[in-house]
Amino acid sequence: MPPKPRILIAEDESAIADTLRYVLETDGFLPVWCPTAAEAIARFRAEPPALAILDVGLPDMNGFELFKRLQALPGAAAVPMLFLTARSDEIDRVVGLELGADDYVAKPFSPRELVARVRSILRRTARRTDGEMADEPDAGASNGMDRATPPSLSSPPSSSDTVAPASAPVSQRGPFQLDTERMQIRYYGRPLELSRYEYGLLRLLVQRPGRVFTRDELLQQVWDDASDSFDRTVDAHVKTLRAKLRAIAPEVEPIRTLRGTGYALNEDLPAST
Repeated sequence: MPPKPRILIAEDESAIADTLRYVLETDGFLPVWCPTAAEAIARFRAEPPALAILDVGLPDMNGFELFKRLQALPGAAAVPMLFLTARSDEIDRVVGLELGADDYVAKPFSPRELVARVRSILRRTARRTDGEMADEPDAGASNGMDRATPPSLSSPPSSSDTVAPASAPVSQRGPFQLDTERMQIRYYGRPLELSRYEYGLLRLLVQRPGRVFTRDELLQQVWDDASDSFDRTVDAHVKTLRAKLRAIAPEVEPIRTLRGTGYALNEDLPAST
């Protein structure tokens, strides 16, 4: 019988921890409760779990700092992490996603929803791991390389290959300048410091000004596994995008919200500020 997946819980409130432990045990997991960040670090170092649930408001260390400490430990790259946040602290949820957390759950939460999130994250992680293993070459391969050589490096592309034009890696779209080779976007001449998904969202919107993208479309076109992501993940990233754009041009609103539908880039943006 395979071992139960270990779920590390960093939560100082015993009532919440007891609830988490009960629902996780009921669903076939092995919860490990740590009431402090220090204990969570020690347990993680001793044996990395399958997944970690981190409360933002721990008594001895901010949950975001704990996340960073855990990320520096051996084996952490393979461990997905989920934040527990207070419902009123929207900025906590945004910061958590920006740091690289896999998801967040706001308090008070549905225990069953949390377990569903845990299972969803673990499925996504397993698929990603399986995909990476499938990319490994056969043991008997004679070329001695760790990975298969990309076609573009081993031979000239055939006429059937889809190749992006190499002559125009940089394009100007109103106040936005897209540099696809560097995965960089400038806004009114200033480079934006964007996370991977922020870049993907903004690039998609900038390439089709005025075009309304539903949240589902944005999830499908930007996220690795849209089936395991949520509408509010898009909303959180749009919020951080707007903050970064507003820091450069406070009086300009480049992203429009169509209530109940999605988002679009304004077509009539000023050429300068």
